[in-house]
Amino acid sequence: MTTRRRFLGQLSILGTVGLIPGLAKTNWGFEPPRTDALGQKAGRHVLAFYYPWYGNPHSENGSGRWSHWQDVDEQAKTIGSSTHYPELGPYDSHDPKVIRQHCQWAVESGLTGWIASWWGHRSFEDQALPRILDISREHNLAVTVYYETIPGQPKTVDSAVKDILQLLEKYAGHQAWLKVGDKPVIFVYGRAVGEIGVAAWADVTKKVNEAFPRGVVFQGDQFSSKAAEVFDGLHTYNTAGRLRGKSLDEVKQWCQETYPTWVKLARDAGRISSLTVIPGYDDTKIRKPGLKVERYKGQSYIAQWEAAIAAQPDWILITSWNEWHEGSEIEPSVEDGRRYLQLTRKMTAQFLPSARGA
Repeated sequence: MTTRRRFLGQLSILGTVGLIPGLAKTNWGFEPPRTDALGQKAGRHVLAFYYPWYGNPHSENGSGRWSHWQDVDEQAKTIGSSTHYPELGPYDSHDPKVIRQHCQWAVESGLTGWIASWWGHRSFEDQALPRILDISREHNLAVTVYYETIPGQPKTVDSAVKDILQLLEKYAGHQAWLKVGDKPVIFVYGRAVGEIGVAAWADVTKKVNEAFPRGVVFQGDQFSSKAAEVFDGLHTYNTAGRLRGKSLDEVKQWCQETYPTWVKLARDAGRISSLTVIPGYDDTKIRKPGLKVERYKGQSYIAQWEAAIAAQPDWILITSWNEWHEGSEIEPSVEDGRRYLQLTRKMTAQFLPSARGA
């Protein structure tokens, strides 16, 4: 199994993203256009981070090899690289039956789409993407990618631009691709942001928009005034670092204090605002000593949802649908059953009044 290479710097698990209430002008020599109506055009979405990197050679219509699952004992229902055991077992992300089941569950839970982890052209995840797009379209679910890393060494603006344009030309025309207006959306993970820095991403977004006639909506994994100058929307992948060690009351307090600040930061800049909720987190199977955030039998998840809804973001993001290595999944498991699908359905019905799962 290729172990997960999550960036653990200031934009990720440790949660040291800056909360800057005001916006300062930059000295980068470029002033991005203000899009005050962008949030209105964005509508409301509930999107789950989705991991199409699992492989099982025994899957009839799968990838034909093991990927990411490690030390599997199907009789004991344990996986060495996973905190919990999937209801579907160690499945293959390329298997249409698996994707179809995921889409069905997502619709029943009120989700509107996926943010699929993407590791470059011809990668394992890229090979799964066409099936994810086609089957998601059948279920009226939108799909975009989480742009995980810039290819090559050294990492440069030009390599990012070339890579993203190829991605857009290949997939952005698909009917299932997530769009704001006519513009395709791409989420950029904190690792990729940090590989060249926020200032360089100003050049990336500018060049991509010049080369791609319809334009692109970039969602950056950072809450800061600098990021608000560059990206069309702000989000963070994971709040586990901020929630570690907190009691349920402390989780509620943190969310109630933090979420409105993040929404204001994005709104003041005319950007799309997204807030992230997690059911819990446990990566102690793959990292030592690792990090664990208690689930409190779903109460923490509900508390985060309630605070997020009260803050009135444009989009709510769920970390995650199926990041089994880090124990943040809401996908049904042997340990939790379908509890988190039921809780998600309850909360999407409040955030999206016309939620299909309501």
